Amino acid sequence: MCGITGLFAFNEIGRMQAIHMHKATEVIAHRGPNASDVYSSHFVHLGHRRLSIIDLSEGANQPMHDISGRYTIVFNGEIYNYQEIKEQLKNKGVEFKTSSDTEVLLYAYIHYGKDCVNLFHGFFGFAIYDNVENSLFIARDRMGIKPLLYAVDEDKVVFGSEMVSLLQFGIEKDVDPTSIFQLLQLTYIPTPDSVFKNIKKLPQGHYMFIKGKEVIVEPYYQLQKQCSTPLDLSYEEAQQELLKVMDASIKERMISDVPLGAFLSGGIDSSAVVAMASKHTEQLQTFSIGYKDEPLFDETHYAELVAKKYNTDHTAFKLTPDDFYNHLFGMLDSYAEPFADASALAVNILCRETKKKVTVALSGDGADEMFAGYNKHLGEWKSRNQGTLAKAIKAGLPILKQLPQSRNSALGNKVRQAIKFGEGLKLSPQERYWFQCCWRDTDTTRSILSQDFKDQIDENAFSQRKAHLTQSINGTGINDVLFSDLNGLLVNDMLHKVDSMSMLNSLEVRVPFLDHRVVEFAMRLPSEYKIHGNMKKRILQDAFRNLLPEELYKRPKHGFEVPLMNGYKTALRSWVNEMLDKDFVANQGIFDVNYTESLKNTIFNSSNYDQNQVWSILVLQNWWKKYNPSLNKA
Repeated sequence: MCGITGLFAFNEIGRMQAIHMHKATEVIAHRGPNASDVYSSHFVHLGHRRLSIIDLSEGANQPMHDISGRYTIVFNGEIYNYQEIKEQLKNKGVEFKTSSDTEVLLYAYIHYGKDCVNLFHGFFGFAIYDNVENSLFIARDRMGIKPLLYAVDEDKVVFGSEMVSLLQFGIEKDVDPTSIFQLLQLTYIPTPDSVFKNIKKLPQGHYMFIKGKEVIVEPYYQLQKQCSTPLDLSYEEAQQELLKVMDASIKERMISDVPLGAFLSGGIDSSAVVAMASKHTEQLQTFSIGYKDEPLFDETHYAELVAKKYNTDHTAFKLTPDDFYNHLFGMLDSYAEPFADASALAVNILCRETKKKVTVALSGDGADEMFAGYNKHLGEWKSRNQGTLAKAIKAGLPILKQLPQSRNSALGNKVRQAIKFGEGLKLSPQERYWFQCCWRDTDTTRSILSQDFKDQIDENAFSQRKAHLTQSINGTGINDVLFSDLNGLLVNDMLHKVDSMSMLNSLEVRVPFLDHRVVEFAMRLPSEYKIHGNMKKRILQDAFRNLLPEELYKRPKHGFEVPLMNGYKTALRSWVNEMLDKDFVANQGIFDVNYTESLKNTIFNSSNYDQNQVWSILVLQNWWKKYNPSLNKA
């Protein structure tokens, strides 16, 4: 696990940017504190920061060259089946100098070319330079677990694990108003776009090939094509197969030359990972996070039940509001692109504390998106199978809208969910999916913006991006929604959150549910194996029922929420005032000043608002002040 960055210059003007290579590498030092180096040829320059996981020797440092010196690699990630590939390459006569997976990846490319990516089990973002052909091959893993961004202009291509690296190369900060519009709806900016017009995110399962001045971006893996043939398994057979493929995935992800542990929230997903991982080690270290003063959000009791059952070395971090406030600004300063999922605060602290004991942690991420674990999945299933309750909610919407809505109370959250469900019943499946993804609907988002900013939004581009995110929705079963979540929500929100927060703390997080074989198995299962009636993640729950404490099946599901409302009124009050300062908002030109003035009053004098909607605005404002971009006025 590491950080990479690089420059491929087309001419001498582009080559002049190589003076920034060391800075571009150093700004991602948190991704790899163990070693750092830069490779430089005339037109190609590659930087690497290393977090040592497999083969801790200096010989495994990067950039790494093959024995001939023709090929050079920088690599971020892990290849879990590298030993198997290594044996294949040895049979071809390759002699290895290290025991690292990096060297295996390098020689796999030398011998198999672009097709090498299909051999790998794991996650990755890497670049390999061929100094004879003068070509650069860049690839991102199938599921998008590891990030890779790039920018192309007439003089060069620059790329990196984080946007902050690219910005060191003099990339113009030309803000994309359409991306800001999406951020305020979704809390993230979906791939392949970014907050800046000229910086893109390489999509999951894609590679980039650069030769001369030609830049090609193509897919090598498309999940839906891999899952076009349904599995012919009974429900009982499917449960057994799920246990089998998950065990294989977890066993692979236990490979490490440094201490390894696991996150344990007490939910089914992370508990399933811990239950299986415990079979493959003497005593697993596990870590959970809870809230001292917020019992609605605290779930550490359930984690402790699993820890006790599997005799793990368990650590629970009980957080106070001050813990969030103390870590908030360091986290926000790390965002080179605004990202407004507030639960990143808790993930940041969890990663920071976990890193004190281990360097690698297993996580249960991905299961909700594959097996229909969110409330929105249940809402969609009920929308497509409307019963008496659905009709009653639709009819009672005017009354429900008069009641308090809040994620910070059980009743308020139920009201909020019921209203969103009722509103969704009026829409087509595609529009309803978009509505369920958004924290603000499109019309509401427009209403909070200044007229000048609204005029700068490219409505055609927005429609195309929205269509791309909803293209899988066909209104049948539930797998169409899950494909959309895997391609959108998972890679742009959940995985980005875990990667950015774990790497900020130099911690590697591995996600067994997102082994491509597990994902393909799950997405070839019938929808009814995943959700039916009021039961979400049906097959996952049933497959692991004998391995987990019964209490886990009786608990309500909460998101990884972070309580911020009280902080807005107290410890964070001056920050809120600064972010929503009337003169700043007017000069910035994004928001309607009347709206932000009203919003301040609501924040300081009420609790009847969605803290996540407020957070998305504050995050954007904080980012704007740090990067001080200026919009091209229409």
